[in-house]
Amino acid sequence: MNKRPNIVIINPDEMRWDTMGHMGNPAAITPALDEFARTEAVSFSNAYCQNPVCVPSRCSFFTGLYPHTTGHRTMGNLLKPTETTLLKELKNAGYYVWSNARNDLIAAQIDGLIEDHVTELYYGGNTHPAPGFVNPAPRGQPGDPQFYSFCNGELQLDANGLNYTADDEDIDAACERILHPVDDRPLCLFVGMLYPHPPYNVEEPYFSDIDRQKLPERICYKDCTGKSRMNSLLRQYQNLTGMTDEQWNELRAIYLGMCTKVDRMFARIIDALKQAGQYDNTLIVFLSDHGDYAGDYDLIEKAQNCFEDVLTRVPLLVKPPKGSPLDAGVCDSLVELVDFYATVMDYAGVQPDHSHFGRSLAPLIADRSNSIRTEVFCEGGRNPNEAHCSESVDPTVVNGFRYSVMWPRYAAQHDNAAHAKGAMVRTKDWKYIYRAQGDSELYDLTADPHELHNLIGEERHVPIQAQLQQKLLAWYQETADTVPYARDDRFSKKMVWEKVKLQCPAEHEAMVKEKIDAGMSLFPAIALCKELREKAKQ
Repeated sequence: MNKRPNIVIINPDEMRWDTMGHMGNPAAITPALDEFARTEAVSFSNAYCQNPVCVPSRCSFFTGLYPHTTGHRTMGNLLKPTETTLLKELKNAGYYVWSNARNDLIAAQIDGLIEDHVTELYYGGNTHPAPGFVNPAPRGQPGDPQFYSFCNGELQLDANGLNYTADDEDIDAACERILHPVDDRPLCLFVGMLYPHPPYNVEEPYFSDIDRQKLPERICYKDCTGKSRMNSLLRQYQNLTGMTDEQWNELRAIYLGMCTKVDRMFARIIDALKQAGQYDNTLIVFLSDHGDYAGDYDLIEKAQNCFEDVLTRVPLLVKPPKGSPLDAGVCDSLVELVDFYATVMDYAGVQPDHSHFGRSLAPLIADRSNSIRTEVFCEGGRNPNEAHCSESVDPTVVNGFRYSVMWPRYAAQHDNAAHAKGAMVRTKDWKYIYRAQGDSELYDLTADPHELHNLIGEERHVPIQAQLQQKLLAWYQETADTVPYARDDRFSKKMVWEKVKLQCPAEHEAMVKEKIDAGMSLFPAIALCKELREKAKQ
């Protein structure tokens, strides 16, 4: 029997699909990912997350289930003991599962639960904090244009010429495990990174690597009509409209510089696999949980119920193990992150232990002209007064301004109408967003790829709106819940015996009780007693 392939999963946080050079961004510098996509992997240019914030997205792509299916729609509702993950299923199938302690997936208040999903959990925390900002006060004063921008600029270097972060430590630990495996079990290695999640800051050489003159044109809010209430409130509270084009470009370049550092860390994993002689027999997946506004629409970071492509469209690159069919390059077929779950299980040869909605990407990896979906979906938001993404916010007020950089998003999410439940359906040509309290959106992506002009309610687009609504309804119907694989008994062992005791010949009581204790259910027990009675008459 052939050994199952190793599996390496690299998961940067908040990385947009267009931060890589091979996706056409002239300012992006990602040589390792670009070469990987050109010769060794398939890079999906139309991969979509199922929720535009961290926890719901991870709970979705690690289980193959949509956020609404099991209620994982908020930052505060993580996987519980009754739920499984890709990692746990692979562990149970004989994989040595290594993970760093970047969680955002499993309920950490339950002692031992995270450890139950992995063989080895690398906690980190073994290095001193990296040096801080070159500019000691990057935010300026309350009321300054960049106060809520998350933009801290250039980071200092230590005596070794590095800004050695938790991500660097985790990557080094992952490489160590690749180079020095504990035993001969196939390895599943997961690295959940912090970069390029804001704050926007990075050290040299990444800080200066990005040519500010090559940045693509920024999507500006002044060119938009009909954007959502959440989009508008975020802009109001972040109050970044005073930033100059030069300041916006600096923020965008720093974000791309952070992605360049991610690329370098990815290259270190690849080098370790090759040095260990394990590269060929390894399934490698690189994916992000969601994107980032990074200056587009005059906004930064993300929002849980906004669905622009800059938030929902993510990097997804897959290299199959050697011997599997591969048509390397960029694939423009629509795919979802729930497909990650199905794909890994497929290549690992492990049967899922629960119903799921993912579809294996293997046919597309073998032939990029194939297609497995005609539309993709994403969802977010909440019901009124429902628990939601209420990050801890520093209550400090300075000159009438809330000091915490998290305050703008926190404040916007407290608006029930703005933060209402919403869902997106996207085809190659159209995007429709339904929100429970109105504020819906419709975009013609062929004529308006940057989603500038909301066409909702325009009479000439009523037919396409109705078609997309029907697709959304069908999706909800098909994915609203799942039937567990395990079958429950309606009768306890005691109940079964009480039902058949008067039908059972006395001389066979011990045998029938033994079979019931071993799991015989009611109707087979009734049939057995009938058979025993018939034999006794003969």
